[in-house]
Amino acid sequence: MREVDRRLLSAMRDCGTDPRVAAAARGLSWCGEHGAVWIAAGLVGAGADHERRGAWLRGTALVGAAHLASMAVKLAVRRARPQLAALRPLVSTAGRHSFPSSHAASAAAAAVAFGALGPAGRHLVPPLAAAMCVSRLVVGVHYPTDVVAGVLLGGITAGLGAAWMTGPAAASTANRAAATVCAAPPAATASVGAASRASATEGGAAHA
Repeated sequence: MREVDRRLLSAMRDCGTDPRVAAAARGLSWCGEHGAVWIAAGLVGAGADHERRGAWLRGTALVGAAHLASMAVKLAVRRARPQLAALRPLVSTAGRHSFPSSHAASAAAAAVAFGALGPAGRHLVPPLAAAMCVSRLVVGVHYPTDVVAGVLLGGITAGLGAAWMTGPAAASTANRAAATVCAAPPAATASVGAASRASATEGGAAHA
């Protein structure tokens, strides 16, 4: 599993050799530091949506809780950041520990929590959250399993708090979103793995 993790990371980090991809990945990573963009979005939502201000604030609290939970797990696991011999990370990191990805945890929590609060959240937050998760691989500071674990942690945290955030009647929407978010990382990892293996096979055939 460790070798697969490293090969998938290497394939994603190679995408960062394109300056445009690298710039986008850096921007997403910086915006997601400590869940900043999601907390800001929650506060803006609370200010703009007076009828559901409490739900927006509680959703923002769930994003913060997911981030704090990821930091606690990091301190317990203490997995070192990846080191790729050929490619240096594109960004610096606030800490030395890698598992799970706090960016992924807060992004997944935001996708679940804010996605339950209306069409804008459902359509805008999940794609941005997914892009942020991918950016952590492109900049080379997390293994794929770090990102998968972060997504699962964030999705579960927000799902468990859904009834507190929106009330029992609307909690099923958030729970369905949590199930979708938690199912996505393994499927995405398998897809990238298949692409990586196919690329390796083609490369081997070309040199044969």
